[in-house]
Amino acid sequence: MKNIKDQNEITVLKEAGNKKTKFELQSRRKKTLIALFLLVTCSLTVSAQKSAVLSALSKYNIDASILNADNIQQPEDFAFDFKQTTVTAGKQIVTIAKYDPSGPKEEQWTVVSVDGKSPSKGDINTFRKNQSKEVKSTQTDESSYKVEKESADYLMISYKIDQASIPKDAAFMKDCRSYMTINLKTKKIEQVQVINEKPVRIKILNAEKFDLVIKYTKNDQSKRYLPVSQELNMLAKFIGQEVTVQTITEYSNYTKK
Repeated sequence: MKNIKDQNEITVLKEAGNKKTKFELQSRRKKTLIALFLLVTCSLTVSAQKSAVLSALSKYNIDASILNADNIQQPEDFAFDFKQTTVTAGKQIVTIAKYDPSGPKEEQWTVVSVDGKSPSKGDINTFRKNQSKEVKSTQTDESSYKVEKESADYLMISYKIDQASIPKDAAFMKDCRSYMTINLKTKKIEQVQVINEKPVRIKILNAEKFDLVIKYTKNDQSKRYLPVSQELNMLAKFIGQEVTVQTITEYSNYTKK
């Protein structure tokens, strides 16, 4: 009798174990299916957003390569003239300089004048230090593409920068969106505007507003875009005090080196 009882208990335990295993397998399968569903849904959304942009470009016979982020990076193989006007708290500073990539790295930038006067050694060193920072090539977040506006003359596409490609000193860019305006008559990029989507911290400043507009011209020989002007308007706080910053940079006389 005892053996029969023991066998019955073993049978019950096996059945309970089998039910538990079966339940765990079903639960795992369910979780896997949910994860797979979310992955597929996300991929479809990304694909749909990018497809909508590509469809808009195709509609106007614009090559999709116009979206290549490398095409609008600051050129390193062109010499050019540089003029920058910075206005902070009502104080204005105008710096005129030249860039020539064919010279020694530490002498590629020549400061011509600061506020109409010959630059001091300190002015030159500070300017060269600021300009010599390595510009890291950024990439676009494929899932962020949107067609913002479409008219008879212009197509506006927006996107965000892939966070993995953003350098540490520009981490605030993850909270900004870029708006690319394409002229439908010339089929070229006219400008890219970068606007913050929420307050951002830029070095020691807490910026409520960050608005950067870069206007371009296309160099047909190199098949890339060169900045003509760059205007930054920023409203920020420093030690609790509101600060407005405006920087207008002009580029001219490009020469391929």
